Amino acid sequence: MADDQVQRFVIGDVEVLRVVEWQGPHVPVGTLVPDCPPGVWSEHEELVPDHREAGGDRAVLAVQTWVVRSGGRTVLVDTGVGNGRERPGNPLFRMRQGRFPELLAEAGVRPQDVDVVVNTHVHGDHVGWNTHAVDDAWVPTFPHAQYLLPAADDAHFGPRGGYAGGVREVDRLVYEDSVAPVHRAGQAVLWEDGHRIDEHLVLEPAPGHTPGSSVLRVESRGERAVFVGDLVHSPVQILRPECSSCFCLDPRQAAASRRRVLERAAEQRELVVPAHFSGAGAVEVRKARDGFTLHRWAG
Repeated sequence: MADDQVQRFVIGDVEVLRVVEWQGPHVPVGTLVPDCPPGVWSEHEELVPDHREAGGDRAVLAVQTWVVRSGGRTVLVDTGVGNGRERPGNPLFRMRQGRFPELLAEAGVRPQDVDVVVNTHVHGDHVGWNTHAVDDAWVPTFPHAQYLLPAADDAHFGPRGGYAGGVREVDRLVYEDSVAPVHRAGQAVLWEDGHRIDEHLVLEPAPGHTPGSSVLRVESRGERAVFVGDLVHSPVQILRPECSSCFCLDPRQAAASRRRVLERAAEQRELVVPAHFSGAGAVEVRKARDGFTLHRWAG
């Protein structure tokens, strides 16, 4: 799949569009999933080049938004990096200037038509287009949308949690430019334990990557999918679900959430839709002895 491309599939009566903000080689595979044995990568050459660069050692990732049309409403799942953000220590995303608004328009989505924004968790590459700059101020990009935020993440990354304890300056910046303006506009809705959006869509907690990490389940006419956010960064975490990414705040809890979500996906034939998969972007999984197999890619 090339950059700036829109992909479409359906889950029963629910239409899903994929809008890619950025895609390419990122960190080395051993950095991304530090506990994954190197042999797992070498045993699965089919992961090249969509998930590991050809002739190199870097993981190939995507930053993308999933547009979900359900029951006459438009729902965005995560909003990417955003433009013009100060992101210290991240030259790839710092002061980025991309085409995301144009890509949404090409997918037939106008900001004023978005009804719901789901942030699976509060990391900078999932909340960036929550807002945009108007006259040097950050304001909600989607003026009529309800923004669904996990309460646990809002508490952890916001001022009540000292911006994640002040360990990283970027956490404060992300919250202040991409989350706080949504609160000030009265468009933020905090949820915990679970939140039903409509008859087809329901949010459930899956903590570990962050305290409030969540998944979005879709069910329509007997077909199912689960948008897993950063519970899975790489296909090797499906093959070896005990292996968490370097970005997980609680790797052990993340592994437990990942196994639980994948167990259900395998049992109920849910299409697994991670936030950062390049290539096909989504995959069906099946149970194996120690983990899971990659059964069939979307598309």
